[in-house]
Amino acid sequence: MNIEQLVRMANDIGNFFRGETREEEQIAGVVNHLRKFWDLRMRRQLVAHLGAGGEGLVEPARSAVLVLAQDSTAQFQSKT
Repeated sequence: MNIEQLVRMANDIGNFFRGETREEEQIAGVVNHLRKFWDLRMRRQLVAHLGAGGEGLVEPARSAVLVLAQDSTAQFQSKT
């Protein structure tokens, strides 16, 4: 999928969760949505995009993708 489209969709989800009072709840809402409704390839593309600078990602979507990246790293390390 086109990365610009993924970034736009992630930011839209982040904007929805900005209604939550606490920043942690905003980030958790985005993370949960991405895990539940996005397939692994889409999440991996976003994580790779963040690793390349994350152009266009805004809060809380940026922080949510960082959580996904940390999860991916932890899963990889636990398998080795």
